Amino acid sequence: MCYDVSFKSSYELITDYLPGINIDGSIQIDFLDQSHVLAQSFKPYPIVTFEEGKYFLKLMEWGVIAPYMNTPEKVKKSRQWMCNARSDKIFDKKSFWHRIWNNRCLMPVTGIYEHRGISGWKNKVPYHICLKNEKMFFLPSLYNYAPMVNKETGELLGTFSVVTRKANSLMTKIHNANPDDPRMPLFLPFESAKKWVDPGLTDEGIEELLNFEMPEDKMESWPVFTIRSSKRRPDGKEKFELYQWEGLRGL
Repeated sequence: MCYDVSFKSSYELITDYLPGINIDGSIQIDFLDQSHVLAQSFKPYPIVTFEEGKYFLKLMEWGVIAPYMNTPEKVKKSRQWMCNARSDKIFDKKSFWHRIWNNRCLMPVTGIYEHRGISGWKNKVPYHICLKNEKMFFLPSLYNYAPMVNKETGELLGTFSVVTRKANSLMTKIHNANPDDPRMPLFLPFESAKKWVDPGLTDEGIEELLNFEMPEDKMESWPVFTIRSSKRRPDGKEKFELYQWEGLRGL
Protein backbone atom coordinates (compact mmCIF):
# COMPACT_ATOMS: atom_id res chain seq x y z
CA MET A 1 0.00 0.00 0.00
CA CYS A 2 1.04 3.61 -0.40
CA TYR A 3 -0.36 5.83 2.33
CA ASP A 4 2.63 8.06 3.14
CA VAL A 5 4.69 10.39 0.92
CA SER A 6 7.06 13.34 1.16
CA PHE A 7 6.73 16.45 -0.99
CA LYS A 8 9.52 19.00 -0.45
CA SER A 9 9.13 20.93 -3.67
CA SER A 10 8.78 24.41 -5.15
CA TYR A 11 7.06 26.08 -8.08
CA GLU A 12 10.45 26.35 -9.77
CA LEU A 13 11.13 22.62 -9.47
CA ILE A 14 7.72 21.71 -10.85
CA THR A 15 8.16 24.02 -13.84
CA ASP A 16 11.64 22.58 -14.42
CA TYR A 17 9.99 19.21 -15.00
CA LEU A 18 6.87 20.53 -16.74
CA PRO A 19 7.63 23.89 -18.39
CA GLY A 20 4.55 26.02 -18.96
CA ILE A 21 2.36 24.12 -16.52
CA ASN A 22 -0.76 26.04 -15.45
CA ILE A 23 -0.79 26.33 -11.66
CA ASP A 24 -4.06 26.73 -9.77
CA GLY A 25 -3.98 30.07 -7.97
CA SER A 26 -5.31 28.47 -4.78
CA ILE A 27 -2.10 26.45 -4.34
CA GLN A 28 0.02 28.05 -1.65
CA ILE A 29 3.68 27.35 -0.92
CA ASP A 30 2.81 25.33 2.19
CA PHE A 31 1.26 22.69 -0.06
CA LEU A 32 4.70 22.23 -1.61
CA ASP A 33 6.66 21.92 1.61
CA GLN A 34 5.51 18.81 3.43
CA SER A 35 7.98 16.29 4.78
CA HIS A 36 5.17 13.82 5.44
CA VAL A 37 1.68 13.54 3.96
CA LEU A 38 -0.69 10.82 5.18
CA ALA A 39 -3.35 9.61 2.74
CA GLN A 40 -6.10 9.25 5.32
CA SER A 41 -5.75 12.88 6.38
CA PHE A 42 -7.70 13.58 3.14
CA LYS A 43 -6.08 16.99 2.80
CA PRO A 44 -5.79 18.88 -0.53
CA TYR A 45 -2.72 17.92 -2.55
CA PRO A 46 -1.32 19.30 -5.85
CA ILE A 47 -2.08 16.90 -8.71
CA VAL A 48 -1.01 17.10 -12.38
CA THR A 49 -3.55 16.63 -15.16
CA PHE A 50 -3.19 17.03 -18.93
CA GLU A 51 -6.11 18.67 -20.69
CA GLU A 52 -6.42 20.18 -24.17
CA GLY A 53 -2.69 19.91 -24.74
CA LYS A 54 -1.66 21.59 -21.49
CA TYR A 55 -0.47 20.48 -18.06
CA PHE A 56 -2.36 21.73 -15.02
CA LEU A 57 -1.44 21.64 -11.35
CA LYS A 58 -4.62 21.64 -9.30
CA LEU A 59 -5.67 20.70 -5.79
CA MET A 60 -7.45 17.40 -5.13
CA GLU A 61 -7.92 15.33 -2.01
CA TRP A 62 -6.12 12.00 -1.63
CA GLY A 63 -8.73 9.26 -1.29
CA VAL A 64 -11.32 8.80 -4.02
CA ILE A 65 -14.95 9.48 -3.18
CA ALA A 66 -17.00 7.26 -5.48
CA PRO A 67 -20.56 8.04 -6.64
CA TYR A 68 -22.03 5.44 -4.26
CA MET A 69 -20.57 7.36 -1.29
CA ASN A 70 -23.43 9.84 -1.40
CA THR A 71 -23.79 10.47 2.33
CA PRO A 72 -21.23 11.58 4.96
CA GLU A 73 -21.67 8.22 6.68
CA LYS A 74 -20.80 6.28 3.53
CA VAL A 75 -17.78 8.50 2.87
CA LYS A 76 -16.49 7.98 6.40
CA LYS A 77 -16.96 4.20 6.15
CA SER A 78 -15.47 3.54 2.71
CA ARG A 79 -13.12 6.33 1.66
CA GLN A 80 -10.17 5.12 3.73
CA TRP A 81 -9.90 2.09 1.41
CA MET A 82 -9.88 4.21 -1.76
CA CYS A 83 -6.43 5.80 -1.47
CA ASN A 84 -4.79 3.13 -3.63
CA ALA A 85 -5.94 1.62 -6.94
CA ARG A 86 -4.57 -1.84 -7.76
CA SER A 87 -3.11 -1.99 -11.26
CA ASP A 88 -4.62 -5.43 -11.86
CA LYS A 89 -8.13 -4.05 -11.28
CA ILE A 90 -8.04 -1.18 -13.76
CA PHE A 91 -9.16 -3.34 -16.68
CA ASP A 92 -11.48 -5.47 -14.58
CA LYS A 93 -14.97 -4.44 -15.71
CA LYS A 94 -16.37 -5.37 -12.28
CA SER A 95 -14.04 -2.92 -10.56
CA PHE A 96 -14.79 0.74 -9.83
CA TRP A 97 -11.32 1.63 -11.17
CA HIS A 98 -12.35 0.43 -14.62
CA ARG A 99 -15.04 3.13 -14.65
CA ILE A 100 -12.50 5.94 -14.24
CA TRP A 101 -9.46 4.52 -16.06
CA ASN A 102 -9.60 7.46 -18.48
CA ASN A 103 -9.25 9.92 -15.58
CA ARG A 104 -5.48 9.63 -15.32
CA CYS A 105 -3.34 12.07 -13.38
CA LEU A 106 0.06 12.29 -11.68
CA MET A 107 0.92 12.77 -8.02
CA PRO A 108 4.22 14.67 -7.72
CA VAL A 109 6.34 13.50 -4.78
CA THR A 110 9.92 13.71 -3.59
CA GLY A 111 9.65 10.30 -1.96
CA ILE A 112 7.36 7.73 -0.38
CA TYR A 113 7.44 5.94 2.96
CA GLU A 114 6.86 2.29 3.73
CA HIS A 115 7.16 0.36 6.99
CA ARG A 116 9.41 -2.67 7.44
CA GLY A 117 8.57 -5.37 9.95
CA ILE A 118 11.60 -6.79 11.77
CA SER A 119 11.62 -10.02 13.76
CA GLY A 120 11.90 -9.30 17.48
CA TRP A 121 11.01 -5.60 17.14
CA LYS A 122 7.73 -4.35 18.57
CA ASN A 123 7.31 -1.55 16.05
CA LYS A 124 7.91 -1.43 12.31
CA VAL A 125 10.65 0.84 10.99
CA PRO A 126 9.65 3.40 8.36
CA TYR A 127 11.83 3.87 5.26
CA HIS A 128 11.99 6.74 2.83
CA ILE A 129 12.18 5.57 -0.79
CA CYS A 130 12.85 7.67 -3.88
CA LEU A 131 14.35 7.55 -7.37
CA LYS A 132 18.08 8.07 -7.71
CA ASN A 133 19.22 11.33 -9.27
CA GLU A 134 15.68 12.75 -9.31
CA LYS A 135 14.67 15.69 -7.11
CA MET A 136 11.02 14.86 -7.76
CA PHE A 137 9.05 12.13 -9.53
CA PHE A 138 5.43 11.42 -10.41
CA LEU A 139 3.18 8.58 -9.26
CA PRO A 140 0.51 7.51 -11.78
CA SER A 141 -2.93 8.02 -10.25
CA LEU A 142 -6.64 8.07 -11.09
CA TYR A 143 -9.05 10.86 -10.18
CA ASN A 144 -12.78 11.23 -9.72
CA TYR A 145 -15.01 14.18 -8.92
CA ALA A 146 -17.05 13.45 -5.81
CA PRO A 147 -20.88 13.57 -5.85
CA MET A 148 -20.77 16.64 -3.61
CA VAL A 149 -19.47 20.19 -3.82
CA ASN A 150 -16.54 21.77 -2.06
CA LYS A 151 -18.08 23.87 0.73
CA GLU A 152 -15.52 26.64 0.25
CA THR A 153 -15.53 26.95 -3.56
CA GLY A 154 -18.94 25.57 -4.52
CA GLU A 155 -17.22 23.35 -7.09
CA LEU A 156 -17.21 19.57 -7.33
CA LEU A 157 -14.52 18.07 -5.10
CA GLY A 158 -11.66 16.41 -6.98
CA THR A 159 -10.31 13.23 -5.37
CA PHE A 160 -7.57 10.82 -6.45
CA SER A 161 -6.02 7.42 -5.79
CA VAL A 162 -2.43 6.23 -6.36
CA VAL A 163 -1.94 3.23 -8.66
CA THR A 164 -0.09 0.33 -7.01
CA ARG A 165 1.48 -2.82 -8.44
CA LYS A 166 3.39 -5.89 -7.29
CA ALA A 167 6.52 -4.88 -5.38
CA ASN A 168 9.97 -5.10 -6.94
CA SER A 169 12.94 -6.69 -5.17
CA LEU A 170 13.70 -3.60 -3.04
CA MET A 171 10.14 -2.97 -1.92
CA THR A 172 9.58 -6.66 -1.17
CA LYS A 173 12.28 -6.40 1.50
CA ILE A 174 10.74 -3.27 3.02
CA HIS A 175 6.99 -3.70 2.61
CA ASN A 176 7.02 -7.21 4.07
CA ALA A 177 3.81 -7.24 6.13
CA ASN A 178 2.10 -9.47 3.55
CA PRO A 179 4.80 -11.65 1.94
CA ASP A 180 2.19 -13.22 -0.35
CA ASP A 181 1.27 -9.88 -1.90
CA PRO A 182 3.95 -7.22 -1.36
CA ARG A 183 3.03 -4.00 -3.16
CA MET A 184 4.41 -0.63 -4.14
CA PRO A 185 3.27 2.47 -6.03
CA LEU A 186 3.79 2.33 -9.79
CA PHE A 187 7.17 4.04 -10.22
CA LEU A 188 7.79 5.23 -13.79
CA PRO A 189 10.63 7.08 -15.51
CA PHE A 190 9.70 10.70 -16.17
CA GLU A 191 8.98 10.31 -19.89
CA SER A 192 6.77 7.29 -19.19
CA ALA A 193 4.94 9.20 -16.47
CA LYS A 194 4.07 11.88 -19.02
CA LYS A 195 2.65 9.19 -21.29
CA TRP A 196 0.33 8.11 -18.47
CA VAL A 197 -1.70 11.32 -18.79
CA ASP A 198 -1.71 11.38 -22.60
CA PRO A 199 -5.42 11.14 -23.58
CA GLY A 200 -4.40 9.33 -26.76
CA LEU A 201 -2.74 6.46 -24.91
CA THR A 202 -4.14 3.11 -26.08
CA ASP A 203 -5.23 0.23 -23.87
CA GLU A 204 -2.05 -1.56 -24.89
CA GLY A 205 0.00 1.47 -23.92
CA ILE A 206 -1.67 1.63 -20.52
CA GLU A 207 -1.04 -2.09 -19.98
CA GLU A 208 2.62 -1.60 -20.87
CA LEU A 209 3.00 1.17 -18.29
CA LEU A 210 1.14 -0.82 -15.63
CA ASN A 211 3.46 -3.77 -16.17
CA PHE A 212 6.65 -1.70 -15.88
CA GLU A 213 8.80 -2.65 -12.89
CA MET A 214 11.29 -0.04 -11.73
CA PRO A 215 14.70 -1.75 -11.28
CA GLU A 216 16.03 -1.75 -7.74
CA ASP A 217 19.27 -0.08 -8.83
CA LYS A 218 17.29 2.98 -9.99
CA MET A 219 15.91 3.51 -6.47
CA GLU A 220 17.36 4.31 -3.08
CA SER A 221 16.05 3.93 0.45
CA TRP A 222 17.04 4.62 4.03
CA PRO A 223 15.44 4.20 7.48
CA VAL A 224 13.82 7.24 9.08
CA PHE A 225 12.40 8.06 12.49
CA THR A 226 8.71 7.50 13.27
CA ILE A 227 6.68 9.49 10.73
CA ARG A 228 3.12 9.14 12.04
CA SER A 229 3.77 11.24 15.09
CA SER A 230 3.63 14.94 15.82
CA LYS A 231 6.63 14.85 18.14
CA ARG A 232 9.97 16.10 16.89
CA ARG A 233 12.76 13.70 16.05
CA PRO A 234 15.44 13.38 18.75
CA ASP A 235 18.01 14.78 16.31
CA GLY A 236 15.75 17.62 15.10
CA LYS A 237 16.06 16.63 11.43
CA GLU A 238 13.34 16.38 8.77
CA LYS A 239 11.13 13.29 8.71
CA PHE A 240 12.56 12.09 5.39
CA GLU A 241 16.20 12.25 6.53
CA LEU A 242 18.25 9.21 7.55
CA TYR A 243 17.83 8.01 11.13
CA GLN A 244 20.30 5.53 12.61
CA TRP A 245 18.29 2.97 14.57
CA GLU A 246 20.46 1.13 17.06
CA GLY A 247 20.76 -2.54 16.15
CA LEU A 248 18.90 -2.21 12.84
CA ARG A 249 20.01 -4.82 10.34
CA GLY A 250 20.45 -3.82 6.71
CA LEU A 251 18.12 -4.94 3.96
